[in-house]
Amino acid sequence: METLAPSNQTLISANFTSRSVSLPCLKSPVVLCHQRRKLTFIKASIAVEQQTQKKVALIRIGTRGSPLALAQAYETREKLIASSSELAEEGAIEIVVIKTTGDKILSQPLADIGGKGLFTKEIDEALLNSEIDIAVHSMKDVPTYLPDKTILPCNLPREDVRDAFISLNASSLADLPSGSVVGTASLRRKSQLLHRYPSLTVLENFRGNVQTRLKKLNDGVVQATLLALAGLKRLSMTEHVSSILSIDDMLPAVAQGAIGIACRSDDDTMANYIAKLNHEETRLAVACERAFLLALDGSCRTPIAGYACRDEDGNCLFRGLVASPDGTKVLETSRKGLYAYDDMMLMGKDAGEELLSRAGPGFFDS
Repeated sequence: METLAPSNQTLISANFTSRSVSLPCLKSPVVLCHQRRKLTFIKASIAVEQQTQKKVALIRIGTRGSPLALAQAYETREKLIASSSELAEEGAIEIVVIKTTGDKILSQPLADIGGKGLFTKEIDEALLNSEIDIAVHSMKDVPTYLPDKTILPCNLPREDVRDAFISLNASSLADLPSGSVVGTASLRRKSQLLHRYPSLTVLENFRGNVQTRLKKLNDGVVQATLLALAGLKRLSMTEHVSSILSIDDMLPAVAQGAIGIACRSDDDTMANYIAKLNHEETRLAVACERAFLLALDGSCRTPIAGYACRDEDGNCLFRGLVASPDGTKVLETSRKGLYAYDDMMLMGKDAGEELLSRAGPGFFDS
């Protein structure tokens, strides 16, 4: 009986096919058939061996498949490798792409799809089903509640929170002629834009990844668009930016520019890995903003903006805003206090309750 080479030796190329070698002239069909069966057996043996030798990942990272989501997943991977030497080995970290509801339904505005967790639900399910070990999210996509048996104890250092103005023939919103069309799927951006520039028109269902929206701009579908500067920086695409909007001109979305990493609540190993990556200043700011959002029960149907930062004295300065969808009504508030978790959670909650009271019933319907 013929013996195969030891498993640590290369028996035959992984690209091997029956055409890769010259066979002697075999006149007998029976012999030829035997030879083909033998080659099939060898290739099957190689496939099994390769599968057996494939390294099992220590961490499987779940993420959406957009270029920006993947950039955030790779950023997380690099930080994990830098913080834990065993993760530097080839194959120790695997990135698993998961398609979410928000990725599947592109024909409708997010506000019309309804519900929360449009970009996180399927990733959370994969986490709970142990198909992945950690989930990497854009924090502004994460609902104010977390699924049972999951925790989100880690935020990476926050990127620039401001919005970018992009146009082929105008340097700022103020330079756009009356009637110009600005594309944005964000009710927050729409309401603040129309409040300041009521002569402009907004194309609401301007959805897709960054590259898709820039293509629509180049194709003349709109005259301008607004995108998060953080995403453009992570994609190294800031060359497209015409100007950057100040916080005063466009208050950012809650948790804009922040990346969150979740794991199962009973997985101490993963919790320890990602704890090494946490940026506490970002985590506290995001917690404050999300407390504001929770008090307002905000969703994609609600124009809400909120931003917490450390001021020159080291304290927390929080600013919050709610608006009617058409931008005719805008309510703002602010808080200042200690840059500490309990104080910041109370600031966010109190600010949200104040604006909710001032807005009254029917405020968000116009």
